Amino acid sequence: MDFKLTKEQELIQRTAREFAEKNLLPQVESIIEENRVPDAVIRDLKDLDLFALFMPEAYDGAGADYQSYVLVMEQIARICPAVAVIMSVNAVGLAAVEIFGTEAQKKTYLPPGCRGDGVLSFAFTEPGTGSDPKQITATATRKGDAYILNGTKRFITNASFAGPIIIIARETETGEVSGFIADKFCDGYAISEPWKKMGCQGAPLYDVYLKDLAVPAENRLGAPGKGFRILKVALALGKIGISAIFLGTMLAAYEEALRYAREKTHRGEPITKFQAIQMAIVDMAMKYEAARWMTYRIGYLADHAKDKGDILKDSAMAKIFVTETAVDLARIAVGVHGSYGLMKDYKVSQIWRDVIFGPQVEGVSHLLKVLVAGEILKG
Repeated sequence: MDFKLTKEQELIQRTAREFAEKNLLPQVESIIEENRVPDAVIRDLKDLDLFALFMPEAYDGAGADYQSYVLVMEQIARICPAVAVIMSVNAVGLAAVEIFGTEAQKKTYLPPGCRGDGVLSFAFTEPGTGSDPKQITATATRKGDAYILNGTKRFITNASFAGPIIIIARETETGEVSGFIADKFCDGYAISEPWKKMGCQGAPLYDVYLKDLAVPAENRLGAPGKGFRILKVALALGKIGISAIFLGTMLAAYEEALRYAREKTHRGEPITKFQAIQMAIVDMAMKYEAARWMTYRIGYLADHAKDKGDILKDSAMAKIFVTETAVDLARIAVGVHGSYGLMKDYKVSQIWRDVIFGPQVEGVSHLLKVLVAGEILKG
């Protein structure tokens, strides 16, 4: 059992932290106000080999590992969660194509996605069915050498970026669920106005409208009826990204509270003299450390799993724990700030709005607990 990072991982972690502080921090305010991450940020991430970290070098990826991916996502999200969300969704799409795609699909879609020339989306959730894969209503009808897709997908990240989108739909002939790769903004693709959400500005969510969208038959992802299999892997890997993102927000909240407690004075002395503040600092430190090792572990599991779907239970548990603990830690950090924690002038108030997202995305906590219970109790 080795908890020490390799020299390469330490370098990658340091590179991500320095990039976030030098390049992202000056832009955070405008990203939040405009609800948009500049294209230049995506290009900069690619130039540093941070945008497609675990993808093979043969497809223009960095050829690193999932453990390094976790380290990078934590440091990026510490400064700007929106950028990390875009990276996470793109990574899920890339992984799905790399694992299930044909060689022709990989050569077509992976290099641009790794370079940031096209940002991937993954469209699964629907308005009436939420995230229950058995109730998918979007349809794919075979017509000659193409599939015709119809339906609405909800809360889709990266839908406004050019690039591929992986769509999970039900084949009308067989009733089975399959995956398809389409190009965004082709005929039959449209998006709504961005949802007005309370946090994570810069990574807007859209509804995606599919109206007789024609996908070439060779763009079906994987074998017919393997949509659930694609989903299982995508959900497992997606939760790695989400866990790392909210681990980053925990680190940010902890650092902000610690800084404030050291600088804020009462009768000439820092408020760290109060035992209540000391207990709050310790509580935050413990919560962050527990979440950190749980998140780093699922990166390790992803690197060593022969089948990425096999880590779904562990990644779901990590996601539940980290996102719920992030809310607890941020609440304590706001409390350390007192009334100032409610003011938008202080970063901790934005962190609070961001962490509320965690338990609700990539599977709400109570449903994930049902999934995990089923895995624990089966047989």
